[in-house]
Amino acid sequence: MHYVYLLKSTKENFTYIGSTDNLERRFLEHNNGKSQATKFYAPFKLIYYEAYANKDDALSREHKLKHHGSVSGHLKKRIAKSIEG
Repeated sequence: MHYVYLLKSTKENFTYIGSTDNLERRFLEHNNGKSQATKFYAPFKLIYYEAYANKDDALSREHKLKHHGSVSGHLKKRIAKSIEG
């Protein structure tokens, strides 16, 4: 399986969208400061994820969420209570 996920920092107003083939490992890497993009914002909560059978589908979804504001805006609106809490 391949995953697209959204993390929220527990200490900053920061969210991160990424993709991986091992969600548990990648979540631990983010929380242990092993990701350059997120190391200053750890620790994180896993807020949301989607599972895909195909890697290209996951990468396409990640790209749309990161580079098309309306797409990520719709997702964040749909899960607003999860992001707030």
